[in-house]
Amino acid sequence: MKKIITMLAIILLSPLSMMAYSEKVIPGGENIGIQIDTKGIVVVGFYKVDGKYIGSETLKTGDTILEIEGIEVDTINEMSNIIDENIKNDEVNIKIKRAGKTIDTKLKLKKEDNIYKTGLYVKEKVTGIGTITYIDPITKIYGALGHEITMHETSNRVEVKNGNIFESYVNGIDRSTNGSVGSKNATITYENKIGTITKNSGTGIYGLYTTTIPKKETMKVATWDEIKTGPATILTITEGEQIEEYKIEITALNKTDIKTNKSISFKVTDQELLEQSGGIVQGMSGSPIIQDGKIVGAVTHVLVDEVTNGYGVFIRTMLEEGER
Repeated sequence: MKKIITMLAIILLSPLSMMAYSEKVIPGGENIGIQIDTKGIVVVGFYKVDGKYIGSETLKTGDTILEIEGIEVDTINEMSNIIDENIKNDEVNIKIKRAGKTIDTKLKLKKEDNIYKTGLYVKEKVTGIGTITYIDPITKIYGALGHEITMHETSNRVEVKNGNIFESYVNGIDRSTNGSVGSKNATITYENKIGTITKNSGTGIYGLYTTTIPKKETMKVATWDEIKTGPATILTITEGEQIEEYKIEITALNKTDIKTNKSISFKVTDQELLEQSGGIVQGMSGSPIIQDGKIVGAVTHVLVDEVTNGYGVFIRTMLEEGER
């Protein structure tokens, strides 16, 4: 099995599910930095305190701590301060989220070197890089990545409290080889925020583009019936900030479920890109797929054992998700 590393009268008369996205969008290709503040504090591991994993007695990796002693907590500093002010009998009451369910339990603590320790490794934010797929010139809604962001340590989807995207500069590429997926190396310019992140879904991240929209020609959005197997291209950056167009071949279309982030199968055929990257690398997720002058989808996955091959998501699936 191969390994795989998302007018008033018209409004009144229209169905409520009608989408308002534009039929022409600005194609992306820009590399972006991503930062998401999670809802609550995510448990990503445990350490020993006085020879015992005290945190694992009531918690599991992937649990999200929502409240401590009835007080909402979103940062590690808040967590420490609330514990210091509310500890009783070497424990505190906590509310967690586990597998979609909210649970009340207790967090045991142990005093060591005059400091109360939890035995937990936790995270409050996630950072990374990716590629913008499109910007709607009317609503300024953008879509990127084409798949969800998960917490690396837990594989759980990250719930967004706040999030932003930033300008990013590609310094180089670690090439992919069969069995080992490479990645873009990039510098994130955190002082240059370009948009918000309001949603992290199975077909990508979405939000509002808050800076000046790139001065590029809009491109028609393809319908599913307009996509065909055969030559196409992707837009992505392999160095600096210059978007380049590279050749691919669409090899198959998943007509049974166009709502997945693997509805388009493709193979990289561009010799220049193959020499630079070896195929698909991490950071290319979200790169727009173009065919016959229309935007048809976005790169989402790579096949680990055949790194020139990957999957993409249908563009209208992303546009619909961005509008919800």
